[in-house]
Amino acid sequence: MFKAILLEESDGKVSAGLTELEESQLPEGDVTVAVEYSTLNYKDGMVLNGLGRLVRSYPHVPGVDFAGTVEESSHPDYKPGDKVILTGWRVGEHHWGGYAEKARVKGDWLVPLPEGLTTKRAMAIGTAGFTAMLAIMALEAHGASPDKGEVLVTGAAGGVGSVAVAVLAKLGYHVAASTGRAETHAYLKDLGAATLIDRQEIAEPSGRPLDKERWQGCIDAVGGATLACVLPQIAYRGSVASVGLAGGNKLETTVIPFLLRGVNLLGIDSVLSPPPERREAWARLVHELPMDKLDGMINDAKLADLLTLGGDILKGQVRGRVVVDVRA
Repeated sequence: MFKAILLEESDGKVSAGLTELEESQLPEGDVTVAVEYSTLNYKDGMVLNGLGRLVRSYPHVPGVDFAGTVEESSHPDYKPGDKVILTGWRVGEHHWGGYAEKARVKGDWLVPLPEGLTTKRAMAIGTAGFTAMLAIMALEAHGASPDKGEVLVTGAAGGVGSVAVAVLAKLGYHVAASTGRAETHAYLKDLGAATLIDRQEIAEPSGRPLDKERWQGCIDAVGGATLACVLPQIAYRGSVASVGLAGGNKLETTVIPFLLRGVNLLGIDSVLSPPPERREAWARLVHELPMDKLDGMINDAKLADLLTLGGDILKGQVRGRVVVDVRA
């Protein structure tokens, strides 16, 4: 028997509870992992609250991320005792996830835990930090560099934003961090933000097709009107990496920034990121994310805490990274 958060559906309503399951109930897969830590992402909040039709069938164990130790394996790349990470691949959505003491998945979905990283710190990074690194890699591939001006990070106090600010600052970028929570200003400054932007300043487009060139690039976790406001302020041939939709999934804008300034709008998908890209991103995170800054982002939690935290993250009330010790 092992502990797990189990979601069940009745009359169209989804309920979540802490329960015990048997190993025989685990789904198919060639690697069984003793999960040590998981984490909480915005998508997890949606799944825990039955939103977005992300889960195909119930009962369901959520949790899109986990890290732990291989218990059993018929996959050629993994053996018992190996430390591994999983993010993405629709785990926690279409496939049972990491909010449990055991998980069974396809070995092809796993990444070996990089040397120098613990399973707890891996989950402090999680999908959010992994996505932030992919966004930075995309900006770099399209010409971003520390000598070209300021980079804006929206939703900066959240999971993606926190890691993005810390890594960009470590790489030498001048980082502008946007947040609507004044109480996070000291936290963001400590992560390396050079400038703080009130989110209301970029909450609505000006109505002009182009505004003054303000940022060389942006990592945007908000979407909606904020993204529409930012695009006309991106410098010539700058880029916006779009990673989230906390402010809405509709984008009402013009094509003028793309045509007259050569602005790039880069979609960042971490779920189906190919294995070579995954390994590169995790290797870079180990070296380019200051571990003391990462530790300062951590909010420790237990499985039972997720029943409340899943709603809090949807309301924007979670700062930094929630790390869930599934064994506690």
